[in-house]
Amino acid sequence: MLPAARAGAGSAPLLTALFTSTSAVCVTGLIVEDTPLYWSLFGQWVILGLFQAGGFGIMTGATLLGLLVAGRLGLQTRLAAQAETRSLQLGDVGEVLRMVILVTVTVEALATAALALRLHFAYGQPWGTALWEGFFHAVSAFNNAGFSTRSDSLSGWASDALIVVPITLAVLLGGLGFPVLNELRRRPTAFRQWSVHTRLTLLGSAILIGGGALLIGAYEWNNPATLGALDTGSRTLGAMFHSVAARTAGFNTMDVGSMHLETQAVNWALMFIGGGSAGTAGGIKITTFMLLGYAVWAEVRGSGDTVVARRRIPHQALRLALAVVLMALTVLAFGTLALLSVTDLEVHDAIFEAISASATVGLSTGVTGELPPAGQGILIALMFVGRVGSVTLVTALALRRHQQVFRYPEERPIVG
Repeated sequence: MLPAARAGAGSAPLLTALFTSTSAVCVTGLIVEDTPLYWSLFGQWVILGLFQAGGFGIMTGATLLGLLVAGRLGLQTRLAAQAETRSLQLGDVGEVLRMVILVTVTVEALATAALALRLHFAYGQPWGTALWEGFFHAVSAFNNAGFSTRSDSLSGWASDALIVVPITLAVLLGGLGFPVLNELRRRPTAFRQWSVHTRLTLLGSAILIGGGALLIGAYEWNNPATLGALDTGSRTLGAMFHSVAARTAGFNTMDVGSMHLETQAVNWALMFIGGGSAGTAGGIKITTFMLLGYAVWAEVRGSGDTVVARRRIPHQALRLALAVVLMALTVLAFGTLALLSVTDLEVHDAIFEAISASATVGLSTGVTGELPPAGQGILIALMFVGRVGSVTLVTALALRRHQQVFRYPEERPIVG
């Protein structure tokens, strides 16, 4: 709210500042004011700092700070860091934290360099401007934040693979999750030794990216308002990029509001599922979705166990996955109903905004800036719950242990 943060005269209103800061620290990317026009360079630096901290993880940052100060990790600190980073073993915590630092710095630096070089030599931007825009978009991409220093997001670069591809790679690496990256670093080609978590994350990511790109390309191929005006290569690039970005990155190279309703429905699914655990992505997470898929397949086959890669999945993990999905659907349903109650939005627009906010995606059909104060307040709550509530819920359920000294008689109700 400082006057220095606004490009124009005066200070930003409380609601605008609160919405923007929530969207940034929750790495969502929804905006009610045009970032490059409304916020000054100082304000944009504040936004960048917020989504860097939000994507990095509050507990991860605090733990690393404690490690730097104390030189070691105590048991309490390890437990807190384990909950934040989803490390499978307490002994993995220090290694995962070091991996967080290494990957964050490396990916953001490489993406910044690639983007700055392209912006300077291909678009004639001065080195200072090219470095700033490259750095802002690199950090935003890796943290899956979706903020941009351009009013049209990445639409002006839709056909430029040397801009789109580095941002896509940064989004993918940030969204896989640090435990997966750490395991790939240690055993890059030992496929049979990969953990079930890594296998599920990589397989699920491939299915969602490939399937999403095919569906988006099929529905939008001849739509002149989205992909139809581009050449074949740019259409393919656009469909692939949007399939990646819809899983919580929030960038767009085409107008989401001009997409066919069927394509928006594909976006609903991609946004709701999201990316990998312990990364910068949101949603219910790929492993949650894949575990339930394997559980359904086991039930169809009549198997008593859910097996993934010759490993039996404990029933507690399946119950946890089911609880996460049902809680997310409950939040989404109430959020959509609340938006419909205080706005004049069409149902599909309200659903899109609610999923985008609660899954911390940042895509919009173009109605976010037109919402009344009550509607903006609802999105603020959804963004906060989507970023903090889901993490808190999963951790609480995972750590909760209640040992019963007796068991009730069993009775099976009719299901289906």
